[in-house]
Amino acid sequence: MKHLLLALLLCGTAIAQDGLKQLRAGIVGLDTSHVPAFTKLFNKGETEGELAGIKVTTGYTGGTDMPASATRKEKFTQQLRDMGVEIVDSIPKLLEKVDVILLESVDGRIHLKEAREIFKAGKPVFIDKPLAGTLAEAIAIVELAKKHNVPFFSSSSSRFGPELMALKGNAEVGDILGAATWGPCSYQEGTPDFFFYGIHGVEALYTIMGTGCETVSRVKGANNDIATGTWKDGRIGAYRGIVKGKADFGAVAYGSKSIGQAAKAVSYEGLCRQIGKFFRSGTPPVSAEETIEIFTFMEAADESLRQGGKPVSLADVLAKAKVEAEKLLK
Repeated sequence: MKHLLLALLLCGTAIAQDGLKQLRAGIVGLDTSHVPAFTKLFNKGETEGELAGIKVTTGYTGGTDMPASATRKEKFTQQLRDMGVEIVDSIPKLLEKVDVILLESVDGRIHLKEAREIFKAGKPVFIDKPLAGTLAEAIAIVELAKKHNVPFFSSSSSRFGPELMALKGNAEVGDILGAATWGPCSYQEGTPDFFFYGIHGVEALYTIMGTGCETVSRVKGANNDIATGTWKDGRIGAYRGIVKGKADFGAVAYGSKSIGQAAKAVSYEGLCRQIGKFFRSGTPPVSAEETIEIFTFMEAADESLRQGGKPVSLADVLAKAKVEAEKLLK
């Protein structure tokens, strides 16, 4: 009798622990350091909280001829094998084995192509930065998600750094009157300049300022690459890409009551916890509209540089990209 009671008690405990539906996560694109880092976070075995019950089980290597992809994909693929993750040779095979997807391909130029396949499965998707290789492709991805009724979001890990998040809605800072962010900036041929690494600082800027930027002007020097936006309410926000020299991430929010600063503006764990919440709820922590404005800001910055630093209208850049996106969707 005693053994029966003990067995029932243990069984009840197991049921309570397993009450959370277990989610199998698949990773498409094993060519970025985010892949082993995110896998370690999801697979460390948390029993409660945002990461609980989600395990990376399957991966598809993918990759392109982009140096950042071609020189690293085999290394990261092997790291996942060593963690017990099954590697398959196609996206359709991966989709058969998983419940949720992380699209991690470091080359944003293939995200639209990959999303066309992934969205057909109707499963929640996180798309790592950059969402796409162009603004038009980013718009096309958003429209495809709507067509297939697929919940998705895209974000840089900079958005969820705890110090940065603490600046938003901080009563001691007051109303945000302006902001400046900075961080390492390197470029990747074939995409707009800020898409590859500058996106971290641009997304941090939007985390503080919110949407509503109307014009962007850009100045690029040997050591720094600076984009300055003017918001519709007259506020000004600037991103400084550090091309040469000491290159930490950081941010300053200029408030009505005080000036707030954030030194730790990047958090893989913060992002993964948001991904975990999203996989459970289907509610994205970042709207598609804000993500599109971020990409419009970055593409407008490129256009400003081409025009010698003149302010460029985000509305004009967006309108042109929407026409191109319609062609991509045909």
